[in-house]
Amino acid sequence: MDVKKNIAVSNSNKTKSSGYKNFPMVPRVVFGRGSFDQLGDILLPKRRNAEAPVIFLIDEVFEGDDLVTRVPLMFNDKIIFISADEEPKTQQVDVLVTRIREEYSELPSGIVGIGGGTLLDLAKAVALMLTNKGSAQQYQGWDLIEKPGAYHVGIPTISGTGAEVSRTAVLLGPNRKLGINSDFTPFDQVILDPDLTKGVPRDQWFYTGMDCFIHCVESLNGTYLNAFSQSYGEKAFDLCKEVFLGDLPAEESRDKLMMASWHGGMSIAYSQVGVAHALSYGLSYVLGVKHGIGNCLVFQHLKEYYPEGVELFHRMRDKHRISLPTGLCESLSETEMDTMIAVSLSMEPLWENALGASWRERISHNTLKEIFLKI
Repeated sequence: MDVKKNIAVSNSNKTKSSGYKNFPMVPRVVFGRGSFDQLGDILLPKRRNAEAPVIFLIDEVFEGDDLVTRVPLMFNDKIIFISADEEPKTQQVDVLVTRIREEYSELPSGIVGIGGGTLLDLAKAVALMLTNKGSAQQYQGWDLIEKPGAYHVGIPTISGTGAEVSRTAVLLGPNRKLGINSDFTPFDQVILDPDLTKGVPRDQWFYTGMDCFIHCVESLNGTYLNAFSQSYGEKAFDLCKEVFLGDLPAEESRDKLMMASWHGGMSIAYSQVGVAHALSYGLSYVLGVKHGIGNCLVFQHLKEYYPEGVELFHRMRDKHRISLPTGLCESLSETEMDTMIAVSLSMEPLWENALGASWRERISHNTLKEIFLKI
């Protein structure tokens, strides 16, 4: 993929004293088909005592599924099934934290998230809020978390969001959609078992996979680009092309998309996303559109900013016969449209990555309104 030349590395990755941000990574990861069954052995040394449970937050789609019978429950461990039909919310995090605190006298030995991006972000946020005072909405932003969270494990059951590797827990708050971005957010342990992604509905598989693809396009074409981000982004970009434009056997496709998700998440750890994600945040906040499909709805209209990426996106969509909904924004009130645009414009680091420090000279209220009215 052609990327911009003579790119200036953004100061957002630098610190005042030492020059560059010392970002954390997931310290432990297991990859392989069937690796989910190692979870019990992984958790055992982290169990402090019988009164400090492990809390499993699991997508409710697995309720009654064989996967649940394989969860290594001990002592007073608890499974909480959670719907992933809507984006995760700050209030939802607060309710879960209150429930856990009221039910158990000790801090849990661990929080395990099993599901897609919604469950992984919830698990990260709950682990953080168990050890930090106040409401989750207070920590939406960058580097506001003061204390390490409870031990937390991420197990994705769909590939593409990069939530398993990111330092962000993206949440819908009362006033905005914004992540809890901190050095304490990444998982302590991740289990990547491609077998867990079997049976994902085709549309959902595509939308979530495109989240990864769009991560790569935005990172590789951004002004924050550096060799670290580029190395991960290019690998994920190539893997996405293999998965969505090739004819891979099912097992190989699952393996490669899971690794594309990991590399795509890493590609933005030291850079940033861009225009599609900024607009998707506004779309999600006002209309509740889920992140993956929101990115697709926006990205199809961004040829001006990402011409090669958008052309490839349309080829992938055509190959897999994906039809995107239309007319979502045509009946919005002026207030709703203004709110959608305001939320999108508030994502300043994303705009700066996409268009540089002078991005406001290219982007206006009307620019975004024209794009949204196409959706």
